[in-house]
Amino acid sequence: MRQLLPVRLIHIPLQNNLPDVNKINIAQIESVKKSVKIILHKVLVIAVLLVGSFCRGQLRGTHLVGDVGLQSGSQGPPSFTLALPLYNYHASTFIDANGDKVNAPDINTFLLGFGAIVVTNKKILGGNYGASVLFALASSKIEGDIVPTKSSLAFSDMYIQPLQLGWKIKQADFSFGYALYLPTGKYELGANNNSGLGMFSNEFSAGSTLYFDQKKEWSFSSLFSYAINSAKKNTKDNSVTVGNVLTIEGGLGKTWYKPVKNNPLPMIISAGLAYYMEFKITDDKMKIPALGSAVIDLSNKDRIFGLGVEANIFIPSIKSSVDVRWLGELGARNRTQGNSFFITLAPYIKFLEPKKK
Repeated sequence: MRQLLPVRLIHIPLQNNLPDVNKINIAQIESVKKSVKIILHKVLVIAVLLVGSFCRGQLRGTHLVGDVGLQSGSQGPPSFTLALPLYNYHASTFIDANGDKVNAPDINTFLLGFGAIVVTNKKILGGNYGASVLFALASSKIEGDIVPTKSSLAFSDMYIQPLQLGWKIKQADFSFGYALYLPTGKYELGANNNSGLGMFSNEFSAGSTLYFDQKKEWSFSSLFSYAINSAKKNTKDNSVTVGNVLTIEGGLGKTWYKPVKNNPLPMIISAGLAYYMEFKITDDKMKIPALGSAVIDLSNKDRIFGLGVEANIFIPSIKSSVDVRWLGELGARNRTQGNSFFITLAPYIKFLEPKKK
């Protein structure tokens, strides 16, 4: 990433504005203190905005990479399901645009979520209609690749998918969706206790799961998601916009169906390799009035790849599934490189039967 604004340009001539020490009174002291606080806050904001540029980092998008894996292009059966995900991301390595490692602070991010998913028998364009919502508590939300914020577990941004369509044919599934990320988590530019990213994101997704045999035991899947990000809120006079992001997630795996005595539902076990890749498609942009009218254009876009393992089991006696997924990152450019771990409990509250004609 180009270093457009060297540090030496950030010069604030405090000394010239101070009054003669011999003539200071209490009111003047308080005035000077207030001025210094304002100036220091501006310096902190500018530092947060520019530190990614100086160290060749980029601002993060809202999509949680690796949140889906095996059969990512498939829609679930008609049902009402709860989702309880637990997520951890750890990284202590930053990779610059040239592939060189840069010293970075240890990052440890946790997310605990509560969500609901509904898939109906209603057809739109021949596909089953579905929707989902996720509320989350997060700690240490990552805003920039080397500018993590530190906070205790707090309410984070909200995810709503009002539209999901799913189609199934003989040896393939297809899906399409639209989702919205709402900036409901705490965010203020320069704060170190943010629990959200302070921006809206409109995300469009499309994917497919291909089955290599008639029993649908072997499968390969990909889900493409494209997020269009708004400018961040609570940035005072500054303007910060994260570039649009393309994320591809999926997996290659095998599924086993085990009949269960006195239960019409089989036990379903899936295991295999999971992967993801993410690319910044448009530039991050920043505008800081304190530095003049120039727009900071961060042109060296980041990327990341992830590869790991996943296992999933559906237990018919409790009508619930448990999914475990671990992915290690590689091939990073202009961002941290670490590993992510997911575990999700999904109890099926009700299976929805088609209406009888």
